[in-house]
Amino acid sequence: MKKKILITGGAGFIGSHVVKLFVKSYPDYEIYNLDKLTYAGNLKNLTEIENEQNYHFIKGDIQDKDFLTTIFEEKGITDVIHLAAESHVDRSISGPMEFIITNIVGTANLLEVARSSWKNESNHIFYHISTDEVYGSLGDEGFFLEDTSYDPRSPYSASKASSDHLVRAYFHTYNLPVKISNCSNNYGSHQFPEKLIPLVINNIKNNKALPVYGTGENVRDWLWVEDHARAIDAIFHKGELGETYNIGGWNEWTNIDLVRKMCQIMDEKLGRTPGTNEQLITFVTDRAGHDMRYAIDATKIKDELGWIPSLEFEEGLEKTIDWYLSNEDWIENVTSGDYQKYYDEHYS
Repeated sequence: MKKKILITGGAGFIGSHVVKLFVKSYPDYEIYNLDKLTYAGNLKNLTEIENEQNYHFIKGDIQDKDFLTTIFEEKGITDVIHLAAESHVDRSISGPMEFIITNIVGTANLLEVARSSWKNESNHIFYHISTDEVYGSLGDEGFFLEDTSYDPRSPYSASKASSDHLVRAYFHTYNLPVKISNCSNNYGSHQFPEKLIPLVINNIKNNKALPVYGTGENVRDWLWVEDHARAIDAIFHKGELGETYNIGGWNEWTNIDLVRKMCQIMDEKLGRTPGTNEQLITFVTDRAGHDMRYAIDATKIKDELGWIPSLEFEEGLEKTIDWYLSNEDWIENVTSGDYQKYYDEHYS
């Protein structure tokens, strides 16, 4: 049976890297990219593969169950890699309902349509990509494991936790062939500049304030997005059904140390006097329910599937900064809304 994979959220940051990897690596697969094209979805993320014969873009919303049913029937979808989600914590605090509807109801729609379409047939995979934020907050020691109890602290993480539980429930109740992964913070090219690393790069370049929550001591584990895409590939093809895999970069940094490191790198790249960019750092009121520390133990995926990160964080950070400094037109595009014009010109 030829694989016809529906990748949801494939025009977004992580999704676009996954789509590009699968289109290039598996020419015998038909890859269908379903994306609503919200502010964080941008088809210019995919220009290098948009004309490949095995790539197909579909504009649509996972909140529309009838639309999903039509896609499964018309395209003969055999597998799902589900990345579509509202993902920014701050936005979930100011407007939680969109997160609840997209992340929970949208996932339930996909599960129901897959269950109905596949009718307990074998050789299908429903792969759900989630976040380490479902586990809550760690203290100074320890790591998140695949069996760590869930303790979400924001509307975003609660919505992702709920979707994880739904996916597992469909495995146990209906024998739907599922896989789940929970990843740490991603960084790399093509990330919408509301997230920390591209925000800092863009603000430094434009001599704007660098907002840091609280005292900046919150710790995050950073994963290069292309390594994450490789991990998704490994789990999709070699992971066990019903299993969860944690994906992390073994790169813990406090927010303030990360921002200072970026300031130093960009002082050099922009030809500024050392210490110039650090003067832009501005401490702001801490985020409500701000988790103190995330850290993933990625031993399971390493031992069982042979995946390890390919880059040290400092190397990945330099690559990321270089990409944003060399692609100012991309940042201008995504922050100005020109992606809608691009869609109209290429796909309507």
